[in-house]
Amino acid sequence: MQAHDGRNGTRLGNADRRRLAAALGVAREARVYRRLEALLLVAEGHAMAEAARRCRVDRSSVHRWLVQYVAQRKTAALADRAHTGRPRRVSGLTPQRLAATMARDPRRCGYLATTWTVPLLAHYLATHDGIEVSHRTLRRRLHEAGLSLSGI
Repeated sequence: MQAHDGRNGTRLGNADRRRLAAALGVAREARVYRRLEALLLVAEGHAMAEAARRCRVDRSSVHRWLVQYVAQRKTAALADRAHTGRPRRVSGLTPQRLAATMARDPRRCGYLATTWTVPLLAHYLATHDGIEVSHRTLRRRLHEAGLSLSGI
């Protein structure tokens, strides 16, 4: 039994169904899992609108995923593409600089505190290193560097 999308005659056969089912069983990312699940439903004979409803996505998304998959007949075509995003504005805030700053005793830097906090660290970086950074960005950079304020 072959299922198709109904608009351009794209057909999904038994081999596609097996390939999609196998990939669904090992998918680790929720977005990829949803795409595989929707295409598997289409391959099993469900209408795209029904597959979209079951997967809680727009029908046009299912159609786009189908076109992506059929172009290569590989489930890897459904993975998210790398996107660069906006470049970092605070380039001087390296993991090494954060680690070196956190290795200092805040009392020796003129603070009345025995441990670093995000606001205190942000203030120090701004006044001593000229690095203006939001608390949210600082927390994110600490996490990326594998550093913890509680582990000091």
